[in-house]
Amino acid sequence: METTEINDGAYRREDVRRIADVTERQLRSWEKQGLVEPQEMFGFSDLLALKTLKKLREFNITPKQIRHAITSLKTRLEDIHDPLAQLRITAEGRKITVHVAGHMMEPISGQLLFDFDSKEIEKLRSFPVKADTATPRAEERERVAEYWFQRGLALEETGAPVEEAISAYRKAIESNPNASGALVNLGTIAFRMRKLKEAAEYYTRATQADPQYPLAHFNLGNLCDEQGNFEAARQHYLDAIRLNPRYADAYFNLALLCERNNEVLQAIGYWQTYLKLDSTSSWASAARKQLDRLKRTVRSK
Repeated sequence: METTEINDGAYRREDVRRIADVTERQLRSWEKQGLVEPQEMFGFSDLLALKTLKKLREFNITPKQIRHAITSLKTRLEDIHDPLAQLRITAEGRKITVHVAGHMMEPISGQLLFDFDSKEIEKLRSFPVKADTATPRAEERERVAEYWFQRGLALEETGAPVEEAISAYRKAIESNPNASGALVNLGTIAFRMRKLKEAAEYYTRATQADPQYPLAHFNLGNLCDEQGNFEAARQHYLDAIRLNPRYADAYFNLALLCERNNEVLQAIGYWQTYLKLDSTSSWASAARKQLDRLKRTVRSK
């Protein structure tokens, strides 16, 4: 299949997936987690960002690590607004690394972790290196937690008994109570088992562990929606959008919620926003039908 290039080097979504070798499911997941901007047309810099992100995930660098590194780099480096695209990124073990003028440092602690070329180094400004407050024991606990989190993911992906995945995720949060990924996954397993109170506890803990994690808020919104607590659901969906303004699924669920509450004009607004973010998927087809139906309802009044 030929790649279609449009104005200013823009590529269609399906072409970008093929070039970067990522599935639609992977891409949507990264969009939900706020790692990439949801869009239908991509530029060359977006391709670079996706390839970098894919490589980091192949090295088992967690989405939370990547998000924190991106945020830190944007504040530390001048003229860097999209680190995944603008910087050459590497991983050392399970950590992101960056080489600056012969030094390796980490974004979170002040020891940066990305690898710049000579042009990119010129963009750097002086920045303070924070004292490393993490103890070796704390770092070891985080490594153990990450091991059990990855173990839980592997067990789920291979269809192992759910009890084994639960055990792995619980071991992860035993080592690191703030392991938000493990907390969210435990919440999702509990939700599927209809243990809604347990699911709510895990999702709430995830939002407390990482308040900037849009997926945790979105899942908590789904749970409240399921329980008929619509106002709480609305707030969690809005929180997810606040953290990731292009979170298409949150707009989709908000539109449905407004329809149930007979808030027709608000529902129309959310459907329209959703379709701006996702115009081609099967869900987009359903959203378009809902939007057309509501518009007809408004016109008939």
